[in-house]
Amino acid sequence: MQRILSAVWSLALVMGVTAGCTQQRVQAEKALAKTFITDEQEEEIGKQVKQELEQKEKVKYVQDPAVVEYVRNLSAPIIRQATKDRPGVKWKINVIDDPKQVNAFATPGGYLYVYTGLILASDTEAELAGVMAHEAGHVVGRHSARAMVNQMGLQTVTQVALGQNPGAAAQVAAQLVGGGAMLAHSRSEESEADEYGARYSSGAGYDPRGLITFFEKLQAMQGQSPGIMKWLSTHPTNQDRIADLQRYISQKNLRGTNNSPGQLPAIKQKLGGR
Repeated sequence: MQRILSAVWSLALVMGVTAGCTQQRVQAEKALAKTFITDEQEEEIGKQVKQELEQKEKVKYVQDPAVVEYVRNLSAPIIRQATKDRPGVKWKINVIDDPKQVNAFATPGGYLYVYTGLILASDTEAELAGVMAHEAGHVVGRHSARAMVNQMGLQTVTQVALGQNPGAAAQVAAQLVGGGAMLAHSRSEESEADEYGARYSSGAGYDPRGLITFFEKLQAMQGQSPGIMKWLSTHPTNQDRIADLQRYISQKNLRGTNNSPGQLPAIKQKLGGR
C-alpha cells in the first residue's frame, strides 16, 4: 500500500507539472493506468459496463449462433495477436443486434462489442477484422483506463486500486457508459489503435489495408446515414489519418493478404442485408 500511495504522489506531481505538455502527460496517464488499474480491476469494470449496457441502454444481442460464431472465429486470430502484447486480458466478443448502427467498441477487461450494422457495412473480412483489431488496440493500449485517470481524478482511481470503495467499479462503469468515455478517445489514442489494428490484422493474415478501405467508405457515405455518424463521432476520420496509416503499413512492411469476402455475404444474408 505504501508503494501505491508513494506512486500516487509522484505521478500526481508529474501530472501537475506536465499539464501543458501533451506527450509527457500521456506518458504519465499510461503509468498511472498501469500502476493502479490491474487486469482484474479492468475485468470488474468491464462486467459493470456490460450490466449498464444491458439494463440501462437495453442493448440486444444477436441470438443466431451462426452469426455469433462467425464473428468470434473472425476475431480469434486477432485476439491471439493482441494477447502477445497484453496477455492478462480475458477477451469476450459480443454481437449487438442493431443494423442501423455502423459501430464497434471495446471496454476495460477485453469486452469487444460489434454491431450488426458494422457487419452489413463491410464488404470484405479484412474490413471487419480491421475494425475489430483497432478496437482490440484500444484495450491493449489501456485507453479507457487512461480516460479514467484523466476524467475521474486520482481520488477515484486510487480508491479502485486500494479497494477502499466497494462501489467504485460500478461508479466508474456508470460514468463510462453515461459520459461515453469508453468510446471517445484522443487523436493520439486513435492513431495508436490504428497501428495496433494494422499490425494485428496483418499478423492474423488479413490485408491491413482493410481498415483504410473501411475509413474511405465511411467518408464517402458520410451524411447518407445517421448510423455512419455513430462511428465517425467517436473515430473522426480524415485524409491525414488515412495517410498516416498507409505510411505505417509501408514502413512496417505489413503483408497480410486475405482481402476476400469469405463467408461475409452469407452472414449478411442471414442478417437480412444485401
